[in-house]
Amino acid sequence: METLSKLPDLQPIQKSKKSNKDLYATGKVFLALFLLAMLASFFVIINAGERGVLLKFGEVQSTVLGEGIHPIIPIVHTVEKLSVRVQSQEITAEASSRDLQDVYTDVALNWHIVPEETHLIFQQIGRQDAIIQHIINPAVEEVLKAVMATYTAEEIITKRGEVKTGVDQALIERLRPYHIAVDDISLVHVHFSNRFSDAVEAKQVAEQEAKRAEFVALKAVKEAEARVNLAKGEAEAQRLLRENLTPELLQRQVIEKWNGNLPLIVGSEGTKLLDLRHLVETNQAMQAAQPNRADFKSK
Repeated sequence: METLSKLPDLQPIQKSKKSNKDLYATGKVFLALFLLAMLASFFVIINAGERGVLLKFGEVQSTVLGEGIHPIIPIVHTVEKLSVRVQSQEITAEASSRDLQDVYTDVALNWHIVPEETHLIFQQIGRQDAIIQHIINPAVEEVLKAVMATYTAEEIITKRGEVKTGVDQALIERLRPYHIAVDDISLVHVHFSNRFSDAVEAKQVAEQEAKRAEFVALKAVKEAEARVNLAKGEAEAQRLLRENLTPELLQRQVIEKWNGNLPLIVGSEGTKLLDLRHLVETNQAMQAAQPNRADFKSK
């Protein structure tokens, strides 16, 4: 037992060897990662919808890197990535119409960088934030002011499609020199000052009232014409009746409706039967005398 107690303790030696192995393994891992990082620095990956601007010691090169993996020289080359996907930008602009009405327009602009000219826009303008702030927003405001000034406020409402086409064409020409392509522009909302809106509403009310008054007047004219035509028809019927009222016709009607007894007339000459022929002749004489009386009155 005394001999065994005098043997050296082997546990610290085993722990020391295990620590050395762990350090060695860790060192191998770090070395592998370092080598991978060094190897990765010789390549650059351009994702979908992007283009890479190649810089050599900070100088923009004419080569535009497309999607995929590209070899580069570390320290010598750096790559700036820009999106060439369609970007959406919402802008609110104020302008004046030709008749000096304030026009407030909410615009939704879809645009993208021309892929082949990515290096130029990066060299001249910079990244996307600078493009929007220094190019897109001022261009939209300028174009809207120029186009709206050629239309009256009423035309801006009634010719909205024509106004949009004018804005499209002007904005395309305005942004093309800056290597920006316009995909679409939408005039989301166009509104005017409260004073103009009230004036438009008052005008619409006045037009409706005028149309209503015109309808009432036309209705009255039609009703008057109907009454005149009705009166003319009745007068014509009476005239035809008078012209066709002959003794023979009266006698025929009397005969058709006669019950066998003639009416008696009591007068100064005594009682006698009704003479139909004498009655008709008297009626015709009275009608012939009426025009003569009218001519006498006119004289």
